[in-house]
This record gives sequence, structure tokens and C-alpha cells, in this order.
Amino acid sequence: MSYITATTLEDALTALTAGPASIIAGGTDWFPAQGDRHFDGTLIDISRLTDLRGVSRTDTGWRIGAATTWTDIIKADLPPAFNGLKLAAREVGSVQIQNTGTIAGNLCNASPAADGVPPLLTLDAGVELTSPHGTRQMPLHAFLQGVRKTDRAADEILTAIHIPDLPNGSMGSFVKLGARKYLVISICMVAVVLRVERGLVSDIRIAIGAASPVAQRLTTLEDALRGLPPGDLQNAVTGDLIHGLTPITDVRASADYRQTAATQVIRRAIALALEGTA
Repeated sequence: MSYITATTLEDALTALTAGPASIIAGGTDWFPAQGDRHFDGTLIDISRLTDLRGVSRTDTGWRIGAATTWTDIIKADLPPAFNGLKLAAREVGSVQIQNTGTIAGNLCNASPAADGVPPLLTLDAGVELTSPHGTRQMPLHAFLQGVRKTDRAADEILTAIHIPDLPNGSMGSFVKLGARKYLVISICMVAVVLRVERGLVSDIRIAIGAASPVAQRLTTLEDALRGLPPGDLQNAVTGDLIHGLTPITDVRASADYRQTAATQVIRRAIALALEGTA
């Protein structure tokens, strides 16, 4: 194995196309996944590419560089709609992992239990992919195609996440259910972004993770809740409105438990978001 610390994006792309190669920034997912297996290729470290790190304002919203760490996100000055993303950032492993692990690594790892995915789905996030042939953008929900599977081509690097502006008054939240309080992989997790206007819920977005191969928006439930008074939301969240979940049974919980817990975690996340609108 050879190891390269890229100093420019062009250097990283050149090394990637020479292959076989893997991209890392923090490496907090790549190294544990590799285990004892031999890697006969080039490991390309992009953590020093300053253009790929940081949160910045754009004409139409926000740009988060691929190598931005979870600690960077926690410290960033962002609107209340991003509260769910910040809460999720605090759930990513230990403080040491938050200091090193990156948002793009979380997405490219494509775990069903990736903490960053549900809040980014509620923010209508898109990803930017760069190759020697140019740059393309696509919605996050299209980029994530299955367990450990994305739409990233072999010669592409995920270079940024783009989030469009949300209406003023939008409030985000994130609730994670696990077997213990800290350092835990989710049994179920939910992100919410909502907005209350003139005493009614004018916009609501709900995404759930660790309950299907890919985290997903619950659009049927969103449609049922939109337009209701905030006080009616809890009772309106019922299991028959939560479609598309295919939870598995593993060492953390049974499929039946995950299915049942989803309703309660959604209610908690909605309640947390409503606290910010009061």
C-alpha cells in the first residue's frame, strides 16, 4: 500500500484515476471497515485540501466542503433549520471521532445508520461530485442507492454538499434511539424540519434512518401533518402513515421493535422541533 497526502484536488484526482485507490479524509470509517484485509493500492488523504473544508454561504443557500469535520459543523454559525444536523454531529462517535470524521465520509460510507443522512435529507441536500471530466450535482436521496452503495463513479471525489435556503422560521431537530446514551449505533433515528406560520404547520419534513437500507423521507406522513395546528401533531402521527420501512433484526433490536419505536421517535423529534418555534 502507498499513502499520498494530496495538496491539490487535481493531484488527488490524478492519483485516483491511476488506481486502484481509495479516498480518505478522517478515515474513521475506512480503517475499521478494512480490518485485517490487505489493501494493495493507494490511499489518498484529502484532509489538507482547504478548499474542501468549511461551511460557507452561497447565493442560493449553503455549501459544506466534503472534508468538513463534525466538530466544524457543531461550531458553525448556521440557521435553526440546521439544528438537527448539529445534534446529529454530536452523536457521531466520540469527540475524537467528531474532530476527525468528515461529513462526506459519512455519506460515502452509505451505512443505513449514518447519523448525518436523515437531517441532510430534511434539508433537501445535494452532493457535488468532481472527476477529471468535470463536476456534477445530484440530490442526496439519489446518490445513496443502498447499503454501502452510492452513485459515485470510480474516478469521482465527493467535493461538497449543497443545501438550498429554507424559509425563515424553519426549525430542525434530531432524535436518536440507541441501547445506551453515548457511542452507539442507532436502533432508529429521526430528523425533522418544520415551520409554523399563523398557528399552522406550513412546512414539515421528516426523515428516518436505521429502519431501511437507505434513510428516507416520510412524505405520506408529511402530507398528513402539513396544515395542522402544532398541538394536533402528536396524535396525528400514527403507524399507518409511516410507509416504506423495512427494518431488520440484529443485535441491537428486532424488526418489530424498530417498526413500533419509529412512531415514538418521530413524535419526540417533532416535539423537539416545536420547542424551538415557541
